[in-house]
Amino acid sequence: MVTYLPISSPFIRFAGRYVDDAFGVAAGYNFFIFEAAMVPFEITACNIIITYWSDAVPVAAIIVIILILFVLLNVFAVQWYGEAEFWLALGKVFLSVGLMFFTFVVMLGGNPIGDRFGFRYWNNPGSFQEHYKTGDLGRWLGFLACLIQASFTIAGPDYVSMAAGETINPRRELPRAYNGVFYRLTTFFVLGTLCIGILVPYDDPTLKNAYEADLPGAAASPYVVAMDRLKVSVLPHIVNAMVLGAAFSAGNSYVYCASRSLYGLALDGKAPRIFTKCTKSGVPINCVGVVLVIALLAFLQVSNSASVVLQWFVNLVTASQLINFSVVSFTYTRFRKACMAQGISRESLPYRSRGQPYVAYIAAVCTGVMAFVGGYEVFLPGNWDIPTFFFSYTMIGVFPILYFGWKIIHRTEVRKPEDVDLVTGLAEVEEYTRNYVHVPSKNPFGRFLDFVFG
Repeated sequence: MVTYLPISSPFIRFAGRYVDDAFGVAAGYNFFIFEAAMVPFEITACNIIITYWSDAVPVAAIIVIILILFVLLNVFAVQWYGEAEFWLALGKVFLSVGLMFFTFVVMLGGNPIGDRFGFRYWNNPGSFQEHYKTGDLGRWLGFLACLIQASFTIAGPDYVSMAAGETINPRRELPRAYNGVFYRLTTFFVLGTLCIGILVPYDDPTLKNAYEADLPGAAASPYVVAMDRLKVSVLPHIVNAMVLGAAFSAGNSYVYCASRSLYGLALDGKAPRIFTKCTKSGVPINCVGVVLVIALLAFLQVSNSASVVLQWFVNLVTASQLINFSVVSFTYTRFRKACMAQGISRESLPYRSRGQPYVAYIAAVCTGVMAFVGGYEVFLPGNWDIPTFFFSYTMIGVFPILYFGWKIIHRTEVRKPEDVDLVTGLAEVEEYTRNYVHVPSKNPFGRFLDFVFG
């Protein structure tokens, strides 16, 4: 869809353009809430990471310091946002590759204590942890718990499309970027998970202390846990600092993205006009303010365990994110039907993915089901918890309320395939594509970055 008509915030605007205006509104607010909720999540994560060194600084003080830094970076230093995020992203890549190399070396005995542990923890305590039940059912529930957590991490490929309207030669670059991001993220996630399974057992007491007891000095990173166990000096502090920087960077990015999402909704008349107000430097100040108000939810850590609060935000974000992917998949099916109804052949599209429309239907159903499954543990005997239920299922209730509320108030209708607008803005894109002349980078470092980032 986005290579056919590259526009900014496409999956939100396509939802309204190809399905129903009300559907686009619900998708837009769902995406905004998802991004805004990630801000207190990252603040909570920063606090957990910091406790590796000490718990001398009060939690509230850490939250205030981070919020002040977010204000400074997003209001007064926004012109450096892109440059800073570029180098931080590059640092994350080098960190990921370095940790994989570290795993390979130490598992073969290249560590201070000479422990050649290999795949020891796959046998003892094992590769599958029983969860709630014993036997095969317990192992299945353990796998399901991992699948739910993995659903939280699937964001990434969809973000590529957000800047489609500003991308140079989008019909050429976006497919490359999508494929690059997908395969590289998959590689990093799979290899990263493999490394963690090699380095630490699932019942490691240090990890439990970090996530269940919030004990100071407990490492929240499995890599740092392994380094401490293997008596590797200095490196744990470096890695923990880099992970802290990554969490802070992510939080700052979400402040920026969430505020711009709300700003876009306001420009389209789908949020109050007060959110269109900008500073002289172009910062949507009221939108940033709303996001930072939502970030105050991080203060839940003051009266609750940081790990519990972290899981609350994971539940909220996971449900919202899965709804977002379901929206994208369903929107594509409507786009495809519109193309068929209006005589636009699939072969004429700039990019064609395999297995459609079946893959889209499967994705829509699976992500929708996972959104409901995500908080199932709260219904198990003895597990009922109102905050957990609220954070797990709020967006599942909010999305239809937004959809039907906007639909009733504004009397919108589901668009028929033959009435869907597939041409507005298309002529400009095609003319730009015809006249564009690609100039490859002559700088070796630039070519390397093109390869790394697609």
